[in-house]
Amino acid sequence: MVELETRELEYFIALAEELHFGRAAVRLSIAQPALSKAIRRVETRLGVPLFIRSSRHVELTPAGKALQEHGRHALNAVSAAVRHAQHAGDTQAPLRLVLKSGGDAGLLSGLLAEYANQSDARQVDILFSGPADRADFLLDGRADVGLLYAPFDDLDGLAHETLHTEDRVAVVPAGHRLAGRTSVRMADLEGEVLPRWQGIPGKDGTDPEIASVVQMLQLVAVGRMIGMLPRSLVEPVPAGLVCVPVADAPPIRLVLARAEQDRRPLVASFVAAALRPLRDKA
Repeated sequence: MVELETRELEYFIALAEELHFGRAAVRLSIAQPALSKAIRRVETRLGVPLFIRSSRHVELTPAGKALQEHGRHALNAVSAAVRHAQHAGDTQAPLRLVLKSGGDAGLLSGLLAEYANQSDARQVDILFSGPADRADFLLDGRADVGLLYAPFDDLDGLAHETLHTEDRVAVVPAGHRLAGRTSVRMADLEGEVLPRWQGIPGKDGTDPEIASVVQMLQLVAVGRMIGMLPRSLVEPVPAGLVCVPVADAPPIRLVLARAEQDRRPLVASFVAAALRPLRDKA
């Protein structure tokens, strides 16, 4: 079986993401000739070309695309294993919970209080992530558990339980054509400018990019776009804005997620505490 060193895989992933030898070399803090030599060595060992190169262009081959997809998971797994080992060796280490700012549907205080009642409860460090990388925090071991929104967040490789389900609303300025409606349908939003979250590709790459709900609401308020969000993310509704239910939009689920292979008691204890109120209601 052909084996690759972790460093070689890191070099490949950097070039696969940058598609530029110079930028990848800077990112890796190595000389460009050293990166070129390392990539050629990997291709020779695998027996397949990973990149199509020209004087102005670098492109992944089908083999390169396959290695990029699976190689990223492999690097995440190695990183997670190291972090979990270090974390497990510290019996006083806090539990790390990642979420988007404001992205808890009002449940965070209750979750923390329920967990605090556990006999094995630890301190909980709360980490705030960007719009699209909470799953990465869990997969590479930077966080132990996370609050994610399905279907927006990629749950591949994660175990998860639904804590809350809610409908989506269109967020429009008070003077907007839809502001007086009791509800709308997706077809009613055709032709409107809708944003995309930073790091998530849009339909054609031209949709305005936002990094936070606060940024979105500011741009909606001045008429640059409309938004579509879970209702809990816009409560209380800011002055000058109106929320209109979108009747046929798929519901949003707030889920408690952790890495699929994570069986640590630290994580199991928090998950059990978070789910207890739901089971008590059933």
